[in-house]
Amino acid sequence: SSSSRHPNQVTPKKSGLKNGQMKNKDDECFGDDIDEIPDTDFDFEGNLALFDKAAVFEEIETYERRSGTRSRGTPNEKPARYRHDENILESEPIVYRRIVVPQNANKEFCTDSGLVVPSVSYELHKKLLSVAEKHGLTMERRLEMTGVCASQMALSLLGGPNRLNPKNVHQRPTVALLCGPHVKGAQGISCGRHLSNHDVHVILFLPNFVKMLESITNELNLFSKTQGQQVSSVKDLPDTPVDLVINCLDCHENAFLRDQPWYKAVVDWANQNRAPVLSIDPPISEMELGIDAKWSLALGLPLPLGERAGRVYLCDIGIPQKVFQEVGINYHSPFGSKFVIPLHST
Repeated sequence: SSSSRHPNQVTPKKSGLKNGQMKNKDDECFGDDIDEIPDTDFDFEGNLALFDKAAVFEEIETYERRSGTRSRGTPNEKPARYRHDENILESEPIVYRRIVVPQNANKEFCTDSGLVVPSVSYELHKKLLSVAEKHGLTMERRLEMTGVCASQMALSLLGGPNRLNPKNVHQRPTVALLCGPHVKGAQGISCGRHLSNHDVHVILFLPNFVKMLESITNELNLFSKTQGQQVSSVKDLPDTPVDLVINCLDCHENAFLRDQPWYKAVVDWANQNRAPVLSIDPPISEMELGIDAKWSLALGLPLPLGERAGRVYLCDIGIPQKVFQEVGINYHSPFGSKFVIPLHST
């Protein structure tokens, strides 16, 4: 292009010893005589015809039959087809054991990452909470932590950001919270307060008792400052299905409550409502469960829950590692970056 614009200009040739040295090096590298290159073209078709493909594959198959091996890619073998969610490599899942309990676990669970989480007996779980309380993890702090974790799980079950959006006022979910007059009930009331703070319509059922636990009284006082509704009669519970039932009726102790008329009435209501049920810290014995759960939330370490507990989740209630060690549990946190994780039966 430069020559077309300036036809009279000629690029001057560089001369000198340096250019001469470069020319000699070029001659050494590229100075072969071009006359030595043959004029005839390479006969690809002729050489390909000399290759007996059938004989070669027959020789390979004969060798594999004798040696008992089978290579991939032979013409008579159809390649295996795998779905997008299948693993091509056949291997056993990796199992990690970083939590060891002093007694043999009646049941073991597994996290999504393959970490084994053994169950503990109710006596050991009770001792763990007692030691944690001695070191400052009081009941009030555990109630708040349980309420936060349970409400986060409930918000996810209700649809998360797709359902709970300030622009979707007409899709406000309704949760029926069934609580008994014990610590489990106080955990449920704490959960209801957080749900109500996140614009969930909460209907709290709690039977009338002459004397309530201090923890329940404190939680009720906070719940009364929300938009949640408290009822003490089954007749005041919704006639239409709700979005979610949170069950905190059952207790590890005080089994006599199951014989109370109010307990039987509210259990019948929950079974007839046919809404999915989330149980918070349910008892071990399935005979003590009046309501079948779709999900259950265990605290700290799971109890050996049965089939009626549904899908088991585990929440972190803030127990330090050395507290586990003090009761004989070799513990490493399975939670990672989360406070609530799903568990799978092994």
